[in-house]
Amino acid sequence: MASLKEMRNRISSVKATQKITKAMQMVAAAKLRRSQDAAEAARPYARRLASVIANLAAGVSGDGAPALLTGTGRDDRHLVIVAAADRGLAGGFTSSIVRAARLHIDGLIAQGKDVKIVCVGKKSTVQLRRLYADRIVENFDLSAYRQFTLSVAQPIADVVTRLYEAGDIDVVTLFYSRFKSVVTQTPTALQLIPAVVEGGAAPSSGAVYEYEPSEEAILETLLPRNLTVQILSALLDNMAGFYASQMTAMDNATRNAGDMIKRYTLEYNRSRQAQITKELIEIISGAEAV
Repeated sequence: MASLKEMRNRISSVKATQKITKAMQMVAAAKLRRSQDAAEAARPYARRLASVIANLAAGVSGDGAPALLTGTGRDDRHLVIVAAADRGLAGGFTSSIVRAARLHIDGLIAQGKDVKIVCVGKKSTVQLRRLYADRIVENFDLSAYRQFTLSVAQPIADVVTRLYEAGDIDVVTLFYSRFKSVVTQTPTALQLIPAVVEGGAAPSSGAVYEYEPSEEAILETLLPRNLTVQILSALLDNMAGFYASQMTAMDNATRNAGDMIKRYTLEYNRSRQAQITKELIEIISGAEAV
């Protein structure tokens, strides 16, 4: 059984840990607010851009359609982008994204597809390197960035574009965590190439537009831009989801530390009372013997 001094040290250690987890929870809550606002502010732009592309794509077909829209026509070589966190202490945030990506990658490998991986975030690199080290073609460390802008997403989009134009990939899929609420972050797979044009994104007014230059020329400019915007939107969702998961994890850790302090304090008081009682019995016994 631990001595009273050891138990006091344990209680002090847990109290110090509780202070750290409480501080991290408060910091995560403050950063969550800003990250959530940034993620929600980026969505209208992404939706509007998707609406414009959907309208343009409706008038484009055949050989004149941009390659980013139609794809190569093959499904043999896949690029999987796994965007996760650069730091830990956020519960299962990164693990849930990596788990969804692994299921997708393993399924493609089982079908005999050639799979390449781009890791965004140090934690995704650490987890995927153990299983797919020979398939990782690029990894990005975003820990130095305090805010995500198009300049952060552009290098990732450039790697995708370079591999696609070189003929090394046919399909590109992005895995990230879509932020819904503080308690809900959903691992999501988004196909970037060929671009997925949602019918619901197209204008419903029925108006007929004439474009100058042509739809094909405009799409050649908008599709690379849309690629960068989609990646940026995913990164912003990831940031909000990370801070939400970290806030929840640190709140749970703070509560657990409080429970441990109560349990250790109870044990300490019982041991101290037992020691006092034992000393009193010894004193009384000695006095009676005299």
